[in-house]
Amino acid sequence: MKIEIHNVGQLPEVAREMLEAFPDERFFAFFGKMGVGKTTLIKELCACLGVEDNVCSPTFAIINTYTSGTGEPVYHFDFYRLKNAGEAYDIGYEEYFYSGCYCFTEWTEKVEELLPDHYVRVELTEENGIRQMKMCKCDNV
Repeated sequence: MKIEIHNVGQLPEVAREMLEAFPDERFFAFFGKMGVGKTTLIKELCACLGVEDNVCSPTFAIINTYTSGTGEPVYHFDFYRLKNAGEAYDIGYEEYFYSGCYCFTEWTEKVEELLPDHYVRVELTEENGIRQMKMCKCDNV
């Protein structure tokens, strides 16, 4: 699935389409350069899930936990500061990744070998002010 994003006003609809396109998936792995809009899109996904918490990049905390409109936790990771995938063990990544709750990861390339068996890969790029988003369901099995 490929979507062009011309302005931030499209993001609520894009987020809704993402969740509808993958209704059974709970793990969304984001890939893209700094400033391409990963956190902004995750904010919209959280809004679609009924999160009322302040959604912001967990660059220093590595993980933020929000509460969805149904009371379920939503996990938001930013692995930018990790030096290697082994550091993810220190935060107990398995507990989150395999919780069955929504997980949104930024800078996923740093922990790619630790991803669960099934996830949605979201690649964001920007060219000439237009953002492109490609999504696909991935299986590591």
